[in-house]
Amino acid sequence: MAPMHTEVLAAVPPAAAFLTFQRSVDARDAVTALGETDLPEGVLVGIGAGLLDELGVAVPGVAVFPDLAAEGAKEAVPRTPVDVWVRVRGDDPGQVLHRMRALMAVMPEGLQLADRTDGFTHDGGRDLTGYEDGTENPEPDEAPEVALASGHGPGIDGGSVLVVQRWVHDFSRFEAMPKQAQDHAIGRERVSNDELDDAPESAHVKRTAQEDFEPEAFLWRRSMPWSDHRGAGLVFVAFAASVAPFMAQMRRMVGIDDGVVDALFQFTTPVTGAVVWCPPVVDGRLDLRVVSQ
Repeated sequence: MAPMHTEVLAAVPPAAAFLTFQRSVDARDAVTALGETDLPEGVLVGIGAGLLDELGVAVPGVAVFPDLAAEGAKEAVPRTPVDVWVRVRGDDPGQVLHRMRALMAVMPEGLQLADRTDGFTHDGGRDLTGYEDGTENPEPDEAPEVALASGHGPGIDGGSVLVVQRWVHDFSRFEAMPKQAQDHAIGRERVSNDELDDAPESAHVKRTAQEDFEPEAFLWRRSMPWSDHRGAGLVFVAFAASVAPFMAQMRRMVGIDDGVVDALFQFTTPVTGAVVWCPPVVDGRLDLRVVSQ
């Protein structure tokens, strides 16, 4: 059985900071230094798929974020460079701050902070539009099978493939939509969270119904709302043993499969997109043996 990656499997926290780092040193030097870093509590670290590709390291299930425009996407889905991605979680913003300070004190000098987005929980786990987020998530006891790699051996098993995007909501446009149009865009009634039998094919729940794909496209979603001077929306965070389930869902959302675009694009837009590998953690350090082989 694969080891449990407690940070991947952790509950959505009340508060978090999502950080991206870019390197200013040789790629192998950056990764080597990262592997020698003692991680503070509440910190999840991932290595960008592009950096792994540059190193010539092939991790099962990991692939760079695709150019969906080249595949005929009807909506733009950007790809953004990320060398190292970090989530710092906490019970409140103060705890996040102090854990982030502890992280920055040990972060290798060759990795510079490039972006920070602060996440939070809203109304018991709802998106800022008021709809419940993550309804179709696996049950916690099923999460390891969905989120963690297994059967590949030490250095891979217990790790996870992460896709992260930052979506910006257009609240004025959303609020101008009639209530029925809002519900039909999601495919659920906002208050009850009941799935709508008469939802159109463009409804988000129909575009991303995980059991409708072949093979099934299950994800362990740990998304959180965000808000700062750039706007507000959702940091989409989804773990799996492979990037394939996310890519299957995203291709359908942007109309590559059948020409139908997910109705989410009526009022929200992705502005970042990256694939990240979260290695297993052993004794508080990233297990990067597959990088050093």
